[in-house]
Amino acid sequence: MDRVRSVNGVPIRLTAERWRHIVESHNYLAGYYGQVLATVERPDCVIAGYGGALIAIKGIARRRYLAVVYKELSPNDGFVLSAYFTDRFNRRRRVWPKQ
Repeated sequence: MDRVRSVNGVPIRLTAERWRHIVESHNYLAGYYGQVLATVERPDCVIAGYGGALIAIKGIARRRYLAVVYKELSPNDGFVLSAYFTDRFNRRRRVWPKQ
């Protein structure tokens, strides 16, 4: 299990179980473990997800983004739910950086 800090300073953990879930559902992410963690720690922006989740977005290539869904349970704990590639994310409310 690895931990990084979100833009809010909350430690976010990526467990082996969650990583297995991510690569089983999105096998194209198998070589992106480090980039998933880096996206939570240093995103280009963070948008609101569903059910209180946050989505960290990082540009990977032209018009291709890595999206990492995570939840901050408390000021001292959070975890990664999922990750995927996308080519759009503008329809959601941006929560960081504030506009």
